Amino acid sequence: MTIALWFLLAVLANFAGYALYLTGLKRELVQPNRASWLIWSAAILVEASTYAAVNPGAAQSIVFLVSAAACIIVTIGIWQRSAWSAPTRSETICMAACLASLLLWAMFSSAFWAHMLVVAAVPISFWPTWESVQQDRARERSPAWGLWTVGDLATLIVATRSGNVEVGSYAYILVELLCHASVWFMIGLATINPIRSLGFRNGRFYVLDKYRPAANLFSVGETHLGKAVFAATNFAEGEQIVKFTGRRFRADQVPSLMRGVSDRFVQVTPDHYMGPSGRIDDLINHSCSPNAGLRFTDDGVYLVAIQPIAPGDEISWDYSTTLTQSNWHMICQCRSDDCRRVIGNFETLTPERQEWFRARNLVAPYLRRRDDVPPVAPPVVRVKQG
Repeated sequence: MTIALWFLLAVLANFAGYALYLTGLKRELVQPNRASWLIWSAAILVEASTYAAVNPGAAQSIVFLVSAAACIIVTIGIWQRSAWSAPTRSETICMAACLASLLLWAMFSSAFWAHMLVVAAVPISFWPTWESVQQDRARERSPAWGLWTVGDLATLIVATRSGNVEVGSYAYILVELLCHASVWFMIGLATINPIRSLGFRNGRFYVLDKYRPAANLFSVGETHLGKAVFAATNFAEGEQIVKFTGRRFRADQVPSLMRGVSDRFVQVTPDHYMGPSGRIDDLINHSCSPNAGLRFTDDGVYLVAIQPIAPGDEISWDYSTTLTQSNWHMICQCRSDDCRRVIGNFETLTPERQEWFRARNLVAPYLRRRDDVPPVAPPVVRVKQG
């Protein structure tokens, strides 16, 4: 292949990777780490400009500029679909380290050393994403990582064949290649090759083995209320069942009249609601005697089993455990022995029932007492299906 063909492959692979990732983001098929993307969007223009300064006229500089624009677009998309939450300790350390690298380059008059400092920040910026994938690789299961790896490889070939690039400048391309490839390896090579993959699963290392996703955890059936979610496997008490997702809306953006499928908003802050996700969490019904409850963590909102749940049991939670100062109410037809007939905000529960939910950390943060213990980081959760 000629240099022109390798260059075209690099541009197409990178562009296709960002397009697929952005599509997955809009459809909520990926759960990217905001810390990593914030760092990348802040650093990528510096990376592209310093690379161009070190290697004037290099064709691969165009690849980096295209990637910079696409990265910023993805980052904007991530932040439009999420609400701010404080970064974890490791994310804070990584962001501080990357910021230090980006600021120190200004102390050097040489563009080469400025470029090398930015290169040093790249693997640090990947650390939050590596941690996220280690917890649940389904968060990043996108073909984009394979395409970015291919694009980096093509870019490296263009650089080596052009002959007008300083040897030290290969570091940036090589580091990007290794970092993208590492995530692709972690989520499974099958994300771009549907036939084979390799990696760690169930404590064992598999080579050239088909990726087998986890069995479906739920089934959707019908009850007197309409659609309902039933367990397709056992859930132990305290086990995370599913993560609630959806775009955040201000309270004044939520429709005042909601009926049927449109009534799928969950209050998550005193002034914000989580809208429908289009996934299984939209279909989980209320019960005055629930077998699950919502737990708010630094990593998101999870439905947790509050008693053992067997296959075939309907999964339900108490809608009142997130509502505060709301005029919303619902006529309850859960038919449990403890049915309250009308569902309202948290204050409509008896004081004893309020304390029961608080003691188990199953209420929204704004409904906790000041002396309540803050939530801990969530353990690894089984892959959400639906």
